[in-house]
Amino acid sequence: MKNFIHKKLVSERWFKLRFCEQMANIGAEIGRAINWRKRKNYEYSAKAVERALELLYLTIEDSKNRKHLKELTRLRELLIDYFYFDNVYGSSDEFWEKYFFAFNYAARNN
Repeated sequence: MKNFIHKKLVSERWFKLRFCEQMANIGAEIGRAINWRKRKNYEYSAKAVERALELLYLTIEDSKNRKHLKELTRLRELLIDYFYFDNVYGSSDEFWEKYFFAFNYAARNN
């Protein structure tokens, strides 16, 4: 099994969260990655991206999210492209903030 950063989440809480809560948590890590990158702290930014991808991996593995599988795997592809490769999909910091805002709003208001 993968060596998880969020060991406690794996064993106790992640799979109990609603989909919008899982996505809001992933979005929080992406927000941190963007903020650290703007501050030119690339080490902290990379660690936040790694945590976000780990949470995304767990979200993909969560059986209740099967109907979102296509979106989740595409999200993984776009995030990896944006943070690690050439950004061929043309994502931006603003795009990611808007994308994850909806999940944050839903998580807080449901």
